[in-house]
Amino acid sequence: MKLYKYLNAEKKEFVISKQILRSGTSIGANVKEGEYGQSTADFISKMSIALKEAAETSYWLELLVETDYITQEQYESISSDCIEIIKILTSIVKSTKSN
Repeated sequence: MKLYKYLNAEKKEFVISKQILRSGTSIGANVKEGEYGQSTADFISKMSIALKEAAETSYWLELLVETDYITQEQYESISSDCIEIIKILTSIVKSTKSN
């Protein structure tokens, strides 16, 4: 959300910022929904959606750095968090499927 505010206020970027806000907040929303899933299949589905949203967020971050809306340093900081989330969600989905 802070990145969205920064991009809007400082960079006057309104399209990609909206996309990254949507995909970035969807990660947490789907994880929260999955916590209260009605079944294991529902849980896996929500975690898988969160994983896809994290991958999409990673894509928007790549576009932002390639178009100079964010610096390489900003990208590396935010992207490392995103990659860590992707790893965690991948592990959750894989381990839940195997159980």
